[in-house]
Amino acid sequence: MEKWRQRQQLAVSLLFGLWFPGCLTQTTPSSRANLAPTPSGSPQTKTEQLKVRLAGYPRKHNEGRIELFYKGEWGTICDDDFSIANANVLCRQLGFVSATGWTHSAKYGKGQGKIWLDNVLCNGGEKSIEFCTSRGWGNSDCTHDEDAGVVCKDERIPGFVDSNIIDAQVDERKLEEVRFRPVVATAKKKMPISEGVVEVKYKDGWAQICDLGWTIKNTRVVCGMLGFPHERKVNKNFYKLYLERQKNFYLIHSVACTGTEVHLAACPLEFSKPNATSACAGGMPVVVSCMPGPPFMQNSGLKKKVKISGGARLGEGRVEVLKDNEWGTVCDDRWSLLSASVVCRELGFGSAKEALTGARMGQGMGPIYMNEVKCLGNEKSIWNCPFKNITSEDCQHMEDAAVRCNIPYMGLEHTIRITGGRTRYEGRVEVLSSDSNGTMSWGLICGETWTTKEAMVACRQLGLGYANQGLQETWYWDSSNVTEMVMSGVKCTGSEMALSHCQHHKTVSCQKAAAKFSAGVICSETASDLVLNAPLVQQTVYIEDRPLHMLYCAAEEDCLSKSAAKANWPYGHRRLLRFSSQIHNIGRADFKPKAGRHSWVWHACHGHYHSMDIFTHYDLLNANGTKVAEGHKASFCLEDTECQEGVSKRYECANFGDQGITVGCWDLYRHDIDCQWLDITDVKPGNYIMQVVINPNYEVAESDFTNNAMKCNCKYDGHRIWLHNCHIGDAFSEEAEKRFEKYPGQINNKIS
Repeated sequence: MEKWRQRQQLAVSLLFGLWFPGCLTQTTPSSRANLAPTPSGSPQTKTEQLKVRLAGYPRKHNEGRIELFYKGEWGTICDDDFSIANANVLCRQLGFVSATGWTHSAKYGKGQGKIWLDNVLCNGGEKSIEFCTSRGWGNSDCTHDEDAGVVCKDERIPGFVDSNIIDAQVDERKLEEVRFRPVVATAKKKMPISEGVVEVKYKDGWAQICDLGWTIKNTRVVCGMLGFPHERKVNKNFYKLYLERQKNFYLIHSVACTGTEVHLAACPLEFSKPNATSACAGGMPVVVSCMPGPPFMQNSGLKKKVKISGGARLGEGRVEVLKDNEWGTVCDDRWSLLSASVVCRELGFGSAKEALTGARMGQGMGPIYMNEVKCLGNEKSIWNCPFKNITSEDCQHMEDAAVRCNIPYMGLEHTIRITGGRTRYEGRVEVLSSDSNGTMSWGLICGETWTTKEAMVACRQLGLGYANQGLQETWYWDSSNVTEMVMSGVKCTGSEMALSHCQHHKTVSCQKAAAKFSAGVICSETASDLVLNAPLVQQTVYIEDRPLHMLYCAAEEDCLSKSAAKANWPYGHRRLLRFSSQIHNIGRADFKPKAGRHSWVWHACHGHYHSMDIFTHYDLLNANGTKVAEGHKASFCLEDTECQEGVSKRYECANFGDQGITVGCWDLYRHDIDCQWLDITDVKPGNYIMQVVINPNYEVAESDFTNNAMKCNCKYDGHRIWLHNCHIGDAFSEEAEKRFEKYPGQINNKIS
């Protein structure tokens, strides 16, 4: 009752305040004089943008107690009158697309300090919580037992810049856009355009920069921001003849970069005075030529000691460095744009657009090699920068550093589009192609061979993140008048920049040529990433001779080799190579089976549902790669066995529960579970390679498929077995991988 009366008084004082703004203690600042005052106080000025964070325990990264930073102090929001509309506003402020729920009564623990807002009422469309009505900053009758929390949808707003991202703090209004205007005929036709007159957007047109005093350091910055790692010499005499005949407008008189800036706007600039008679006397417009990196040229087979993994788009990913023939990650302490730029240029991209912290491109596995990397920005490699060698106490994989690099404009997104979907992230794929007369028109892709790998490339080309699904039928997205198939037999590795770079039929050959059988995609800003714990396989391996009378279930599950069918059941035994599998989800979205629960199959023998037909392949290969023993494992069920500290389990098999693996959790298949083996009854003694592949048919989308396979060197003497060098598919250097494949086996039975 008391709160209701206070709200009435608040409404009266608000109305009064609208007529007499001077009567309100918190009025709107003069720069926002056209806004009606809000009880949340004056919206903070542009320089003091309201900070919002999630806190509390236990929680996932997309949920928690809401805390606001106001007047130099963190505080909470009271749950009185809290609604999903409030949660939507807050989640968008945090960089998530929307809210899926909110919590009351300090579900994530009690906060400390101020309770900044109470009785908050948003309509859901506000840009910030400060624009919603409330009792005003610091005016509350709550205790921290009433702290509000939110649960956000685990999907990021594309391009959202948040506290985990370090970006260039430059005033891009000074330079809205920078481009090369190609002059040489060959440069106009070839992508990317790497040479030309440097032009900056000005009003409705383009202006030039005077080249008086222009240095190679300025050129380096221009090349870097346009996606090129290096600059090269340019024939100024040729351009002088051409540009003397052109009418030039000089917007910028001089530039003084140090060479390590990531944007031209970060350099000291001197703009031409409007009434200057001769803006560039004795000079000419700046002309720059850049060297495209290996990813944009044919000779991309250079051996690198740095790579990026787990990113959806070209030029972004978790930073990984090579030491002692094994890849490891970089800790994000003191991670900066200068260090990120060194990595980007080393990989053949331009300077860094963003340096990302807090494992924003997923967590790595294996060693962490570097911490407190402090590059100056002009080093040739991250290995030339000062850094600290670290111990496991210093850093965890939750702190893995990542980058987003400037890449050259290729124009690939203009040759593909999706139509008919419910959101801009899904639809039927259409590609631009030319007929025999050279006329460009949109056409469809035959869905027959379309898989997740092709969808990954399509989503990358569209700039829409990862592939969630590749669809072979799209009759439900029939909204376009495009009906002709122009591409078939598309086969991608998954790493290409565009569908045109993938293998495909020279002439279209499609058995189901109707538009409803054309390819479609569902894209997503986040994806799961499954990785097997390789050391655990090596530690838990052993041989068991199991009596046939104990293997009826396994036979029904098709977990024994074919010769088992000819055995004298129930007498005799099978020789089984047993081990434990611990499968981690190190991605940024939960791993969920593709099939809905309505199509899961009940297996009475094991008393559980199967949600994926084949989840892992277990194989034993000989030296030339031929399978000598094979035992696939249908997914018993996918569940969270254990999780990292602070992450809650979401999936369990019991009682027909939801199946999946949460980000930051792992599913453990113990060595003593049926089918957690390879049937090696028919295998002769010798040296082999044991291989485990997770999600082998790419049935569920992941951000990175290169780490789905695990291999071990295996020695079998007919009685005992030894595993060595167990590693994830992409964990070793090329040289180490070659040595692994030529493994001669142990000379004796002692494990070194």
